[in-house]
Amino acid sequence: MTDKRIVLTTAGSVDEARRIAEALVERKLAACVNIVPKIVSIYRWKGKVEEAEEWMLLIKTASGFEPVRDAILKMHSYELPECMSISIEDGSPEYLKWLEDSEQ
Repeated sequence: MTDKRIVLTTAGSVDEARRIAEALVERKLAACVNIVPKIVSIYRWKGKVEEAEEWMLLIKTASGFEPVRDAILKMHSYELPECMSISIEDGSPEYLKWLEDSEQ
């Protein structure tokens, strides 16, 4: 098992997405955050089907899930923000080294 992960979250505005991304990189909780603009999310919330325009954050980290999750939960405006982790099982050795080194 590796400590390198991709953490997924969404934000309701580009400003919020940038604020979260910049804070994670500045705090060395992420090496890189990609912001994917204007996705459409359809979801069930409090018994109703909702639709929202959001920005997806792809957070690459070697810090483990919990510190990134905790930071997102403190910064996020949503009552229940999406926050999921996908383990990186393999990748370019040079990129994985950069990922690790960027958070030290």
